[in-house]
Amino acid sequence: MASNRSLAVPLPKTREGRRRNLRAPWSNALFVLPFVIVYVLLLIVPLCLGWWLSLQRVDLLAGTSEFIGIRNYLDLTLDPIFRGALRNTFYFVILTVPVFVLLGLALALVLNRPGRFGAALRALFFGSSVLSVTIVTLIWKLVMMPGNGLLADMSHTLHLPEFVPLMHEATALPAIAVVTVWWIMGLPMMLFLAALQQIPQELYEAAALDSASRWRTFAKITLPSIWRTVALVAVIEAVLQFQLFGQAQLLTDGGPNNSTRPLVQFIYETGFRQWSFGYSAAAAQVLFALMLIGVVTQAWLLRKKEKA
Repeated sequence: MASNRSLAVPLPKTREGRRRNLRAPWSNALFVLPFVIVYVLLLIVPLCLGWWLSLQRVDLLAGTSEFIGIRNYLDLTLDPIFRGALRNTFYFVILTVPVFVLLGLALALVLNRPGRFGAALRALFFGSSVLSVTIVTLIWKLVMMPGNGLLADMSHTLHLPEFVPLMHEATALPAIAVVTVWWIMGLPMMLFLAALQQIPQELYEAAALDSASRWRTFAKITLPSIWRTVALVAVIEAVLQFQLFGQAQLLTDGGPNNSTRPLVQFIYETGFRQWSFGYSAAAAQVLFALMLIGVVTQAWLLRKKEKA
């Protein structure tokens, strides 16, 4: 007796089906097309134009430009003001980034607790991050003002010599670093808090059953679990601090004796005060390369940690 069940034989794809499958990826690409257009127009095109501008000598008043190759980059290596700005920028990054990582992690560990008191402290530390750079510098100018500032009043009360950190070359940039840490500390603290709250509590319970000390628990459970966040915070803050401008501009205007002039201020003054746009664009490309190195370093650290 013949069976009524039919055999499942795959039907050959029709020409219309093949066309539909080929059209599907292109139709899906239309959803990301607006983002790609905006990304290219606002990032890729300016980046390429800036690179091309850095290879020219531009006379803005005459409206002319001359291709000079890498002459602007060679001039940068011989420019003492540029070398000083580059040195100040690196020094500022070294002053601030480790503090952001260590202090941000310490605050997150202390404030990683439920309750209204912990929430109030988190809001207090994060509150300064929402202030603008103008407000922050005005507050700290009142603190460091010579003669009538808070530091000066404390020195007079304690019968000590008046200390004005912004007036001395050795202390001006560290003082700006203190202002920056006070201002932006809330961001790394919140990133670390978010990472700590993702760690399963079962791991800590198992460590408590094994009578593990706090340091051993931190070294074996907490730190490995938030390693990606540590690398992320370090690279984010390094990239941000390489772009130091507002604090130095408003607190010291690059002084005293160019000891606080960062790279971004050098780019701004060269381009919009001296009208040397090609020279300024070359310095901007150097800054971009430094930030790109930071991003590549983050990716390398994360990949190395995952392989380990």
